[in-house]
Amino acid sequence: MALQVWLAFFLASWVIAVSPGSGAILSMTHGLTHGVRRTSVTIAGLELGLVVILFIAGAGLGALLVASEHAFTAIKIVGALYLIYLGIVQWRTPIQISKPAEGESPNVSSRASGSSGMRRFLAGLLTNLTNPKGILFMVAVLPQFIDPAKPLLSQLAILAVTMVFVDLIVMHGYALLASRAQRLFRDPRALRWQSRFFGGMLMSIGAALFFVKRQTA
Repeated sequence: MALQVWLAFFLASWVIAVSPGSGAILSMTHGLTHGVRRTSVTIAGLELGLVVILFIAGAGLGALLVASEHAFTAIKIVGALYLIYLGIVQWRTPIQISKPAEGESPNVSSRASGSSGMRRFLAGLLTNLTNPKGILFMVAVLPQFIDPAKPLLSQLAILAVTMVFVDLIVMHGYALLASRAQRLFRDPRALRWQSRFFGGMLMSIGAALFFVKRQTA
């Protein structure tokens, strides 16, 4: 892969990652309720889903999926309903401030913080795997960075490592911002509205997916 092509993809990866989407909202949501360390498991799921979509698109299956109206609609509906479900769960998550021990600062927690790492990982994985907008983007943009005269697998591997590297930094940044915002507000009512805001964002993105249209020739 030519250096200038890789640099172009590297810059594009930053733009893609920074743009607010379901992955960013999920990272902030879990950063708010679980903290950055626990959210790393969620982000690992997001990255695996990202890699799977990248290789599917790179292998040409993504274009086939987009061309199939029934398959695309099924993924769109599942993705939309799943994000709405995550939003409802976040909206209803009770935020509590435990009484601090002497000399310690108040500890913000939620019942959701007890959720298993596997559940957080699957939430991240399914959020990206069922995102039709991500599939559309990969199918439309990825071919521009692939040289058909060179081995496909090695090129996809380079693109995947690049995108995951960038996305890991950005998603952890979103989680850290949400976690720090949690520390700024010790009022249970303020924390509750923060949780509902992120839950509402997830539900809004899920509802918006119903209006995503597949590409036509």
